[in-house]
Amino acid sequence: MNTMQIHDVKYDSQFQKPFVDAEEWRDEPLRHLYIHGGFEGTKVRFALYFPPKERYQGRFFQYVTPIQGSENACEGVKGENDEIGFALSHGAYFVHSNMGGDDPDFTMIYRSSAAVAEYSREVAKRSFGGERPFGYIYGGSGGGYKTMGCVERTEGVWDGSVPFVIGSPMSIPNMFTVRVHAMRLLRNKLPQIVDAVDPGGSGDMYANLNEEERAALEEVTRMGFPPRAWFSHDQIGDGSLPRLIYSVNKMDPEYYTDFWTKPGYLGYDENGSAMRDRFRFETKVATVELPEKGYNSGDNIGQETAWESMAYRYETEPTLVLESAPDVPEYLEGTKICVTSGQAAGLKLPLGKISGNRVSVGTAYGMGDVAAILRQVKPGDGVMLDNSDYIAIQTYHRHQVPDNGEYCGWDQFRDENGEPIYPQRPVNVSPAVTYSAVGSTQSGRFRGKMIVVACLLDESALPWQPDWYRQKVRENGGEENFRLWYNDNAMHWYWFDHTYNTRIVNFRGALSQALLDVSAWVEKGIAPPESTSYTIADAQVNLPDTAGNRKGVQPLVALKANGGIKTVIKIGEAVEFEGFIEAPPGTGKITRAEFDFEGAADYTHNAILELLNDDGSAARVRTVHVFNRPGTYFPALRASSNRHGDAEDIYTQVKNLARVRVIVQ
Repeated sequence: MNTMQIHDVKYDSQFQKPFVDAEEWRDEPLRHLYIHGGFEGTKVRFALYFPPKERYQGRFFQYVTPIQGSENACEGVKGENDEIGFALSHGAYFVHSNMGGDDPDFTMIYRSSAAVAEYSREVAKRSFGGERPFGYIYGGSGGGYKTMGCVERTEGVWDGSVPFVIGSPMSIPNMFTVRVHAMRLLRNKLPQIVDAVDPGGSGDMYANLNEEERAALEEVTRMGFPPRAWFSHDQIGDGSLPRLIYSVNKMDPEYYTDFWTKPGYLGYDENGSAMRDRFRFETKVATVELPEKGYNSGDNIGQETAWESMAYRYETEPTLVLESAPDVPEYLEGTKICVTSGQAAGLKLPLGKISGNRVSVGTAYGMGDVAAILRQVKPGDGVMLDNSDYIAIQTYHRHQVPDNGEYCGWDQFRDENGEPIYPQRPVNVSPAVTYSAVGSTQSGRFRGKMIVVACLLDESALPWQPDWYRQKVRENGGEENFRLWYNDNAMHWYWFDHTYNTRIVNFRGALSQALLDVSAWVEKGIAPPESTSYTIADAQVNLPDTAGNRKGVQPLVALKANGGIKTVIKIGEAVEFEGFIEAPPGTGKITRAEFDFEGAADYTHNAILELLNDDGSAARVRTVHVFNRPGTYFPALRASSNRHGDAEDIYTQVKNLARVRVIVQ
């Protein structure tokens, strides 16, 4: 894994014969010239979207998705998340490719991305004339790994980059395992934890937890999981862990046996939670019911759920009818249907649902047409329902303590001498999985300018990890060309569920502004706003409580109800709300403030901004609302800022929010 070797695309023999097989003008989302093509002898395909000449400003934005998918994956997206619309409306042409599709050569990702970027420049110069177009690459989550790999492994291709919601070489599968372990042990306590950390709550998320539950919550928190993100426990699930189990099984197959049979592993404790939640049920197949047809799940460009594109789906789920029905346990997560005899012996498929003696097959990742595989299963074949592997993987992070101390989440797993307190595996899986994302691991030696966009409520790329990369950049003397911006009240994805709108904001505006700022930094020498100020304690990232001290680009929002963060009122009693909004110095003006009072997530009440200074960077809002039904409410004030005070540019509204608790009796 030589991360020092720099690739020169000009001499890459695989990318010397580009071709174009489609070229047409389109009107949506804005008028543009669409060009589709590829490179002969490869699986690489690309799509280029050029604005009319009068809109072109000599640059391109190239988006890389978390997983190699369709080169047309960004089409059809509406509103502020529209990658193509953003580029076209801000003087750039847009570049996207499939990065080689399913080519097993991991280096294909950065090599093909570089080749597509350079070929797009040839097309741009033929179309527009002028000098070499400036180029900027960006991507989130797995696409963040790819973005960093591209600018670390090549030179002279991209002038700047914006990786966002990024992990570290120790992320996978550990950020998911620790989360799922906590979710298993805390599954009946998460609502009370959420209430404790919500505005006006007790603040003590450990209250009423037993010793085992408290230890699990402390472990995941000290690994860096943001406690305020637990509100999403019913939605975040296990992320890409179902797929990653196969990676661990391939590289460390003995782990699943050692977990249950050797001292030092949670499964060895006969009275422990792992043994208590373990489910194993043996029987035989009576009949097999298969759907007539299935379909590929398609492309998914969202950074949190891109891995779902690896699934094959069906209109009706494949089902096995068993000779006997199991007693369904409380904990079924991660259960596999394991075929133990017959032609398909050794096959493991995810359990969907149990209904009496009928078990359906759930979503399987990376296995193709499961129904076709199940045709090998015959009546009388043995099967076992088993969640052993899923429980075992949940504490894998304990046995993957990195050799050096630069990963703060693992400090809790060392003794006073710095030695691991749990048995360690013979292979460190994480760097190998990271390497497969782009053909390298991050070194901090990047080319050009870089702005990293991160989120404080990131439940998957835990928030301390962008700081880990910043330290690598600092070690290599590159911090003068680097910024790190944190967004509060934002999670791993900006394609969030509408029901979360009163808890989190879409960070797409900050991402778009980062792309514009990195281009101004390169093209005009205009330095972007400073990195966010923060401290890290026990793997938790903490920000200052004023905009001037916090820096970055996100406005700070504060809200009070009847003068506090919690108020108790009677039905029909008016509540006075007062909010303050302030943008960090030099980041623009407040453009909008809106209230959601009763959790409808529609923000129907637009507040009148009372500007508090001449440059429009600070504002106050005041309003009154009457609650006519009893209950506990969390009114939210959401505000936006824009660098130029332009409220109409949907792509560059940088958002934040604040919430209070109102109890109506």
